[in-house]
Amino acid sequence: MTNQKLPRDKNNDYSREMASQRRQFILDKTGAKLDHVGAYSFDPDVLPGNIESFSGVAQVPIGFAGPIKVLGEHAIGDFYVPMATTEGTLVASYNRGMRLAREAGGITCTVIDEAMQRAPIFVFENARYARDFGLWVTANFETIKVEAEKTTAVGKLRDIEQYSQGKMRWLRFNFTTGDAAGQNMVSKATHFACQWILAQQLAGLEHFSLAANFDTDKKHSFVNSLHTRGKRVVAEITLPAAMLKSIMHTSGEALFKQRQLSNMGAMMAGSVNNGAHFANGLTAMFIACGQDVANIAESSAGYVYAELKENGDYYFSATIPSLIVATYGGGTALPTQRECLEVMDCYGQERALKFAEICAAVVLCGELSLSAAIVSDQWVSSHDQYGRNRK
Repeated sequence: MTNQKLPRDKNNDYSREMASQRRQFILDKTGAKLDHVGAYSFDPDVLPGNIESFSGVAQVPIGFAGPIKVLGEHAIGDFYVPMATTEGTLVASYNRGMRLAREAGGITCTVIDEAMQRAPIFVFENARYARDFGLWVTANFETIKVEAEKTTAVGKLRDIEQYSQGKMRWLRFNFTTGDAAGQNMVSKATHFACQWILAQQLAGLEHFSLAANFDTDKKHSFVNSLHTRGKRVVAEITLPAAMLKSIMHTSGEALFKQRQLSNMGAMMAGSVNNGAHFANGLTAMFIACGQDVANIAESSAGYVYAELKENGDYYFSATIPSLIVATYGGGTALPTQRECLEVMDCYGQERALKFAEICAAVVLCGELSLSAAIVSDQWVSSHDQYGRNRK
């Protein structure tokens, strides 16, 4: 085995021929055929910037759930939702929740905050230098903002939070990023701004790093849940008691009791989410719609809240504090992903807030459906009927 490197063409690495050569290389080295991996409908020349060593595709089944009725400020109306998954019962479960929400009049969705971060660290000789640097940053914010925004036509530096520990000071740069998720955008802008800061010859500075794990990129953190990363979105609904009985075969009282037990279980376990399965619906939508799927690590954290009304109606809300989604840039323009976004009229500019509201509404439907299935003892039987429990 003299050549262990995958074939590569320095002049044109994104072609059907090069993809075929790499599949053949894998076949020769491992004996594994890649016939299905090599079956795709788009031209590889659309892929630069999205993948390296392109060799084929992973075909994930897509189903549509809906319609889901959304009463947002950006998403208003009925939508069919593409969901890419290999988990049986998932689409059916979300469909059931969507039916209930639709017959109850729809889901109210509100984006209450948005920001994307990079959090560089400055290390000083002692805590006093670090404290004085923080005061200097506050006094010079407007100049720092101008420097940061020189790198982007879309990103806007909203504010800079500061966090100190010993002689260290983290600056949490908060940007709005338009319809892009914005991680790369804010990294470039923050780097440029920090180069200006460093050029001011800060007193007592010993070390600088553009990132030191405080922005917790693609990792959950409580600072992001409290202060927002991406979009902070709330979906809420009040379900009539009679409808809960006829469609979900349960009651507001039973759901509310289960909610208290679930809250306690999440608290005992130290969970980042007191809901049932935010990640299920979001991951299925992320895969279908060209999102950076690793952002599920942050986007799946969340909070649910419920109230039992005196007449038996059930108020329910789901809050996603770190929903990182895009309708422009990244993988959103790839052929199948763009088609899925276009189904919801969520492709391109001026669509990210709309997509965020639909995502939150879908999460709420999944929470309602699964919690009702648990309470009414249909959880296992539904997997027996639609899933992989049939052995």
